[in-house]
Amino acid sequence: MFQPLVMVPGLRCDGFLYHPVILRLDSHIAPAVADVSLDDTIAGMAGRILAAAPPRFALAGLSMGGYVVLEIMRQAPERVTHLALLDTNARPDTDERKQARLAEMELVRQGKSALVSRMALPGLLAPTHLKGPVADQVHDMAMRVGTDTYLRQQAAIMARIDSRPFLKDIGVPTLVGVGAEDKLIPLPLSEEMAGLIPSAELTIFPNAGHVPTLENPEAVAEAMNAWLRR
Repeated sequence: MFQPLVMVPGLRCDGFLYHPVILRLDSHIAPAVADVSLDDTIAGMAGRILAAAPPRFALAGLSMGGYVVLEIMRQAPERVTHLALLDTNARPDTDERKQARLAEMELVRQGKSALVSRMALPGLLAPTHLKGPVADQVHDMAMRVGTDTYLRQQAAIMARIDSRPFLKDIGVPTLVGVGAEDKLIPLPLSEEMAGLIPSAELTIFPNAGHVPTLENPEAVAEAMNAWLRR
């Protein structure tokens, strides 16, 4: 019997974000990557995913994808069998982070999308991955996603709510995973989520920053296979 798994990408990411992990998942797992390119609110993204998803499914999200899966848990918790929160955060944006996003959005509107993507890489990747195929893969995803989707996603991210009050209500097996060298989501934020979710287990992925599914897919797949067996 196949186990459905819905995987939700992060900002400026497409299905390739999960491709190296999908190749390493157990054979009975049936993964599908959700479309988060069309909506400018987290709730809208969640509603679109629920409309397309099977009646019951495991659910994973990375970064912005984590914000979306937490919204899915608010909208339809009875449909989710397992939850994975990868390199994400239950807190809302700070004013400082919103200002940084607005500045990046203005550069993108000026036609400097590639520059913004390249400038982001040192904050996204572990230093060992800054020169090589992973950096190129992350940049290529950003270019494929395009300007309009980027602007919609940033608007959604900035308006997201504080999810911490809802974490105590999550009752399914939960994986909280984070890259050991993630600069955007420091370890204490993942520890906070894992401490607030009753059924959570925290896993730290070595040799990875904010994009462990590309930086260390072996470790992520190992953790996800174990999580889906819980």
